[in-house]
Amino acid sequence: MLGVGVAYLGLIVSVLGAFSLLQPLSWLGIHTRGRAASVLALGIVCVVTGWLLPANEVRVDDPRTQLDQFMPVYQFHELHSIRIAASKEEVYRAIKTVTSGEISLFRTLTWIRRLGRPESEDILNAPAHQPILDVATRTSFLLLAEEPDHEIVVGTAVLVPRGWRPSHRPTPDEFKAFHEPGFALAAMNFLIEEDAPTACILTTETRIYANDVSARRRFARYWRTIYPGSALIRRMWLRAIARRAESAGS
Repeated sequence: MLGVGVAYLGLIVSVLGAFSLLQPLSWLGIHTRGRAASVLALGIVCVVTGWLLPANEVRVDDPRTQLDQFMPVYQFHELHSIRIAASKEEVYRAIKTVTSGEISLFRTLTWIRRLGRPESEDILNAPAHQPILDVATRTSFLLLAEEPDHEIVVGTAVLVPRGWRPSHRPTPDEFKAFHEPGFALAAMNFLIEEDAPTACILTTETRIYANDVSARRRFARYWRTIYPGSALIRRMWLRAIARRAESAGS
């Protein structure tokens, strides 16, 4: 998170410096274009510093979930949760059936992510009225594990060496055992934990493991740039699941 914070502080400073090159923002103490150039340069340095900060490795010593089994070591992650006034069965059905059209800002943010390019159907270009997990697992994601009414885990390669093409669709065991250099693998879960007879805590966690130093550095630049949008999508995804589950139980 430190890297994300430093990178985005640098981005804000850079934007202020760039605007001040056109019209110095005196109310910020930027009275001349020379000072604006200095502010812009400082912002760029902060962005690059945020990108280059080391990403520490985390190891799970006591595996508790299927996600722990498939991604026991990682360098990047995000974790979000929500309390839902519905049974675990209703929450599980909502996870399986919620669509991208129900997730606020999902299609807008993924459109920005792909720079508006019309791409083939996948998680970044998901039809509005199809279950989002179905779209993911029939395109770029692999269903790694599924425990009905408890946990679903999916995974994908988010960084691959230039020119690499898969020879076949991997199995969950192959995903777990994959350690070739130059790759960054991501696994994401939805975990349901009962909080009361008619209430659950739903958690989603995303973990990324980069297989070597070069891949870690490359992915850090990407992750620390897109993290705020990614976190917003996860939160909106949980809210969409909650709305669907609670409406089904009402």
